[in-house]
Amino acid sequence: MNQKEYDLHDVVEMKKPHPCQSNSWEIIRMGMDIRIKCQKCGQMVLMPRREFEKKMKKVLVKAETSK
Repeated sequence: MNQKEYDLHDVVEMKKPHPCQSNSWEIIRMGMDIRIKCQKCGQMVLMPRREFEKKMKKVLVKAETSK
C-alpha cells in the first residue's frame, strides 16, 4: 500500500472539495479515526484512517515540529 506521509496539524488537500468550495483541511486528531477541520468554514469531520487515506490527495503544508 502506498503510505502517504502526514502528521498532526498538517494541512492536506482532499480529492473532493467541501460544499463551501474549500479543498484544504487541517488534521486535528489522529488515531484509529482522523478528525479534520475545514480551513475555510471550520466544519470538522471524523473519518476512519483507511477512508481518510483513500480520500486524501496530498499534503499542502507540513506542520512545524518543535523538537
